[in-house]
Amino acid sequence: MRRTITGFSNPTVKFLRSLREKKHRKAEGKFLAEGLRLLTDARKSGHLPEMLVMASAREAHPLLDALETDVLAAGGEVIEMGADLLAKVTGKDNPQAVAGVYTEFGTGLAALDRSSAKIWLVAQALRDPGNLGTMLRTGDAVGAGGLILIDDCADPFSVEAVRASMGAVFTQSIAKARWEEFLPWLRGGGNGHGGQLVAASLRDAVDYRGAPYAAPCFLLVGNESRGLPEDYEAECDLRVTMPMKGRADSLNAAVAAAVLAYEALAVLG
Repeated sequence: MRRTITGFSNPTVKFLRSLREKKHRKAEGKFLAEGLRLLTDARKSGHLPEMLVMASAREAHPLLDALETDVLAAGGEVIEMGADLLAKVTGKDNPQAVAGVYTEFGTGLAALDRSSAKIWLVAQALRDPGNLGTMLRTGDAVGAGGLILIDDCADPFSVEAVRASMGAVFTQSIAKARWEEFLPWLRGGGNGHGGQLVAASLRDAVDYRGAPYAAPCFLLVGNESRGLPEDYEAECDLRVTMPMKGRADSLNAAVAAAVLAYEALAVLG
């Protein structure tokens, strides 16, 4: 179905704008993704928006035409609106902007297949959506299975996290769990040991280069300011550290995850 919206008070405009807030995303089970490149990457990964929103006055683009055709063929909705309305929806003053509404994915641990990848990323109490999106992007780059969010983390379906993921939100599995759920799940694999848990740490840690990584390897980073709780680190099979040559005593959480992920990739192949 195709329709055009012209008024700011239209219920669909209000619905789209509401998806910028976590409580409304949670209530609707939907999230918003913005930008032709991101939506095209999602399409290539087998994900089509159930609602495609674009500017009424726009330049023709073959990727947008293909996206529109596929959405309509799948029974989705295509909505056109003026650039001023679309700017209200996307938060961007860009008449070429395009946005899509997607159903949130399941985030349970039970759906993960730990044998599907040698590397998994795990973040505890990660609060910055940009860091979260960057970790998803890193996971895609190294062929990780996905990202497991422990305890109270930023929402992976926020506009900021989705944008920072550069489309990896559609290629990486995402799970959310409390620590007391995650640890039994991890240890409940074959022979009671379903994976190696590796912490980025300063406590009794070995150099991250050439450390004995083993698949499936779960690389754990902590909160941006506090790091990992000591009792969480104590449960890890391996603790690794990265040399700090300057005045800084730690790396950004997402950067640390990327450094470890590429080292683990070099070891595990």
